[in-house]
Amino acid sequence: MDDETTDLEGSQGGTAATLDELIERTAGPQPWRKAFHAFNAVVIAVALEYLSPSRGVSVLALIAMASTLVIVDAARLTNLSANELFFRTFNRLASPREARRIASSTWYALGMLVAVAAFPLHAAVSGVLVLGLCDPAAAYVGRRFGTRPLLGGTLEGSLAFFVVAALILGLRHSWPAALAAAAAGAIAERRSWPLDDNLTIPVVCAAVIQATEWIA
Repeated sequence: MDDETTDLEGSQGGTAATLDELIERTAGPQPWRKAFHAFNAVVIAVALEYLSPSRGVSVLALIAMASTLVIVDAARLTNLSANELFFRTFNRLASPREARRIASSTWYALGMLVAVAAFPLHAAVSGVLVLGLCDPAAAYVGRRFGTRPLLGGTLEGSLAFFVVAALILGLRHSWPAALAAAAAGAIAERRSWPLDDNLTIPVVCAAVIQATEWIA
């Protein structure tokens, strides 16, 4: 019995050590993660805008995606071996902060789901584009050029988010709506706790666009 216990502890210790090593490999600039983040948003936005699925079909598809990711997270966060497999399989896409927390991809899917379910399609698509393109831009500029701290990030990163968001939204909406949503998205990117910015950014942007259009 004692030998079995020792063997089990040694096996778990080895798995934990392997997981720690895999997690360390995901640290750094993570260019593939940012590219994947942007690619997904563009593909989903194009599908929603140009394939014109009904709201029901779109919501059901996003529910299926989000549910799958929630199940994966639940499995890996309660099983060391499953978490190790996750970080081994997605070593270019995972982040150290996801080792013991819900993955950003899950929040991402939930954010798109809420935006599409709650707001008109044109506003939801804009929120998805802001999430996919502006968040990576802010991360890159903040890491590369950021020197002035702001709300847990950098002023430079937040300005990059705002500028890119304003340009994207300005092509799709009136400038008052674009600027208001860009500002709201930049704030959400920095201050979303206890939620994740991948959830709040598309929802906040879509909500501000819709509110601004109602007022106008």
